[in-house]
Amino acid sequence: MKNFEKYRPGYYMPPEPCMDWVKKDRLTEAPAWCSVDLRDGNQALITPMNLEEKLAFYRFLLDVGFKEIEVGFPAASETEYEFLRTIIEDHLIPDDVYIQVLTQSRPHIIQKTFEAIKGAKNVVVHLYNSTSFAQRQQVFRMAEDEIVDIAVSGAKLFNEYADKMPGTNFRFEYSPESFTGTEVEFALRICNAVIDVWQPRPERKVIINLPSTVEMSMPHVYAQQIEYMSKHLHSRENVIVSIHPHNDRGTAVAAGELALLAGGQRIEGTLFGNGERTGNVDIVTMAMNLFTHGVDPKLDFSDMPKTVKFYEELTGMSVGYRQPYSGHLVFAAFSGSHQDAISKGMKFRQERQEPFWTVPYLPLDPHDVNREYETDVIRINSQSGKGGISYILEHNFGYDLPKEMAAEVGYFIKGISDHAHKELTPHEILVAFQHEYQNKDVPIALQDISWIREKGSTVADATLAIHNELYYLSARGNGPLDAVSNVLKIANPNIQYQFVDYEEHALETDSDSLASAYVVIADEEGNHYWGVGVDSDITMASVYALITAVNRENKVKQFIPTHETD
Repeated sequence: MKNFEKYRPGYYMPPEPCMDWVKKDRLTEAPAWCSVDLRDGNQALITPMNLEEKLAFYRFLLDVGFKEIEVGFPAASETEYEFLRTIIEDHLIPDDVYIQVLTQSRPHIIQKTFEAIKGAKNVVVHLYNSTSFAQRQQVFRMAEDEIVDIAVSGAKLFNEYADKMPGTNFRFEYSPESFTGTEVEFALRICNAVIDVWQPRPERKVIINLPSTVEMSMPHVYAQQIEYMSKHLHSRENVIVSIHPHNDRGTAVAAGELALLAGGQRIEGTLFGNGERTGNVDIVTMAMNLFTHGVDPKLDFSDMPKTVKFYEELTGMSVGYRQPYSGHLVFAAFSGSHQDAISKGMKFRQERQEPFWTVPYLPLDPHDVNREYETDVIRINSQSGKGGISYILEHNFGYDLPKEMAAEVGYFIKGISDHAHKELTPHEILVAFQHEYQNKDVPIALQDISWIREKGSTVADATLAIHNELYYLSARGNGPLDAVSNVLKIANPNIQYQFVDYEEHALETDSDSLASAYVVIADEEGNHYWGVGVDSDITMASVYALITAVNRENKVKQFIPTHETD
């Protein structure tokens, strides 16, 4: 690519080393979450939500568990103002929830903002002005002192209006917008100037929000900037350090997590990262990252499909198929080696009654977000392996294939997927499996059979249909299956095979369940042919399995001529 020379880093490092955060390997508690879906997220939509849609989204955020929700910029539009008044006047704000409103540091906007929140119990009023070098130089053409004066004058107006509203619990928030493009010493200066005006105290803490309005650096740089600010802010014990990462470089989640390690206590973001340009930090991903480290995220995403559906319907946005934790395919394993490991991991967990989740390739138990193993985890296409196909047949339909048969069935099903150039559903796998391997009656079909025990052996009286001819035959064997085998060889002397192995199990767990039997025979060259029989009687299931195996051998050997090609 050309023109890379015209770019250079736009961030500023702290004036001192700030690396204490690297001593921590993970987060051990959830931050305070603030959803900005209704403001930052809403303004990024092609068609912003109307009043009814915002109300529906607001109620959903409450159901998820948010205790702080930025409801809008009430001075920006009539819809924003009307929405705020509606949730206040209709008493839709729970007593333990803070609504948050945004305002620039401009007197008439501050005035309208405070008018809009009258009657609310708990309110975060969020003041901001741009502080970055680029904004000061190109947009405002102001010196640092002038930019500080804008922030301080706005902070003073906050005090004046709040004093006139003693019935409201206020929490003031200040953001040096474009913090990541601001010299860190200047960001500290302006934040401390605002803190000094607001005089925070334990019962009325101040929020200092440090946004990567444009993500400009690798995450570890943002963490150092946050640590420096956290160490040097005035009245630190009464200040809540908040972060607001954007995703311009694609690392908002990483930047947010490192910033929390570095002193951040609160985070502003959106569901699935919706926001301007490449979006905000994805709160769903951050919360689920905590969850998979054994930390209660204090937000409820236990029904992820519902969350995705609701979000997509209200915003018109789409959640990517590979979006962490929530995407349609994030639990899907097509690779044979992955499927095999998952299948064995699930079996190990069941056998050992493991209390902790350690299944290979799956960082999260799909059930914890209302996803299903059977339809979401093991997905079958031409890349799949025998383990995944066996898993589908066992966990969806009850077939516990012998190991050697599982390998053969795996190649058979993969071949179907490869030929059709598509993924196969569990039902399609079942139909293909049953059509090829189960209770096959061409060219040999059992019409009727009975057994008697005689002199230590079993005699089978069988009626066979071979093509359109009926055969009434009897044969003796050391058991029912051996007797039927001898009947088949009497019916047609060309039928030649050696019995290799036999397995059986209940197909279901009910007392009147079906039984499944697996028989494998070998021809004179040693080639194996599998058959599956299913019946309510285990002996009959084994007979059907043997006849199926012989019919499958006949497709190759043609000892009974047939035109069957399926």
